[in-house]
Amino acid sequence: MRIAILGAGPAGLYLAYLLKRRRPDANIAIVEQNPADATFGFGVVFSDRALEFLREDDAETYAAITPQMETWDDMTLVHRNERVVIDGIGFAAIGRLKLLQLLQQRLRSVGVAPEFSRAVMSLDEFDGADLVVGADGVNSLVRRTFVDEFGASVTFLANHFAWFGTSQRYDTLTQTFRYTPVGDFNAHHYRYAPGRSTFIVETDETSFARVGFERMEEAETRSLCQKIFADALGGHPLISNNSIWRRFPLVRNARWHHGKYVLIGDALHTAHFSIGSGTRLAMEDAIALDRALAAHGDDVAAALPAFEAARRPIVDKLVAGAMASAAWYENFSEHMELAPADFAMSYITRSGRVDPERLRKLSPRFVAQYEREH
Repeated sequence: MRIAILGAGPAGLYLAYLLKRRRPDANIAIVEQNPADATFGFGVVFSDRALEFLREDDAETYAAITPQMETWDDMTLVHRNERVVIDGIGFAAIGRLKLLQLLQQRLRSVGVAPEFSRAVMSLDEFDGADLVVGADGVNSLVRRTFVDEFGASVTFLANHFAWFGTSQRYDTLTQTFRYTPVGDFNAHHYRYAPGRSTFIVETDETSFARVGFERMEEAETRSLCQKIFADALGGHPLISNNSIWRRFPLVRNARWHHGKYVLIGDALHTAHFSIGSGTRLAMEDAIALDRALAAHGDDVAAALPAFEAARRPIVDKLVAGAMASAAWYENFSEHMELAPADFAMSYITRSGRVDPERLRKLSPRFVAQYEREH
């Protein structure tokens, strides 16, 4: 079987590994336009049980990645300079480049070497493949080539965000909200390695325009964001890595496959970064596609509809939660009018996935504090 995978992010790398592990005689080509050590951003975060979904079926990959992760059991909101700790909301994080390197090692262990720094201009290059997988992210060539066949759309949220790093160490995933004379800002920050943390700065469209960020160079933007979040940074500088302003893309596809072509990961769907599920969704897509192929004897015509049928309800549910979370962030300035405890309650229930009884079990200390204040 000849398989071509476009994109060597977590989705593409892990799919290639799973396919080759299961079927050593498969001819697998994985192509990536960027160099092996290129990545934008800093750390990636996993919610809840991190990589527990790998433990049973892929103990070796689980054992390779998990020791490299930073973990914590609580999260913190900072609003009006008051810290509110929400217990029991666990997360884990790892450097994005470190994760890619570990997945590259796993792939090499089964005898597959990705081809990096190769820009594919046309899918005609893969006419001879039995299966072509678009794991090539938000700007997917596979999706763009068959935009009508997939029923594809890409729209953007209104808020702007810039992805920085810092040497400041944070004990928990923290959300810091700031009023300023020129607008309202939020920072998502968490450690992903000893002495390294992700620091994502977000602002609404009105504040973005009022400050004039669109006219600033990256260094000027970084300097101003450092001033806005000086307390949270504790004297540590922000670190840039292509830290330009972006708006979050909402990628949707009415159909997941067309002929021998199929999409996974961010090429197929995006989930707002505030729920910490994007990388997990991508890797679980890879698992589901490999299982569908295995169940149908690698009959692509049968496996791809089965993959979509099994996976879509799960993805739709998670994406709906991510959209509810994104909607809260799109209006975070309005929520900032709430007192800190009420603000925290609004935040933790924003996705609709945490009802009062579940929250009482997950976060008994936070709920007890909230009830004392009410």
